[in-house]
Amino acid sequence: MRPAAELTVGEVARRSGVRVSTIHFYEAKGLISSRRSEGNQRRFSREVLRRVAVIRVAQRAGVPLSVVAQAFAELPQDRAPTREDWMRLSSRWRRDLDDRIQRLIGLRDQLDGCIGCGCLSTSHCPLRNPQDALAGDGPGPRLLDPAPR
Repeated sequence: MRPAAELTVGEVARRSGVRVSTIHFYEAKGLISSRRSEGNQRRFSREVLRRVAVIRVAQRAGVPLSVVAQAFAELPQDRAPTREDWMRLSSRWRRDLDDRIQRLIGLRDQLDGCIGCGCLSTSHCPLRNPQDALAGDGPGPRLLDPAPR
């Protein structure tokens, strides 16, 4: 018999809305943890559901799993993240999200005029990038996605 507070990997997957393979992946990355039963089956505490929820929200916002892992490393392993924990973690991600939002707005506003790479638009490049001056700034879409600050 397993303690009522523990969930199988299938139950975690069903309750969190992700595949079993995703739960295994998160565990392999050190984002969540389980214990092994006497039969060598994974058993998760119910608190893991909150961690999976945080991971999913962070991923949808574009926060890399490595950043989530760094944040989780600061949390106690024996309990779910609290509201205060979430506020502290999410405030760290706010600046990066604000930067990404600004880049997306710039992309949206310029998308129909120029790809910003320094050269897919023959009608705009002579005005925006004469003599391929942007090439010196590095590869990629220099006008739409400037180098990170």
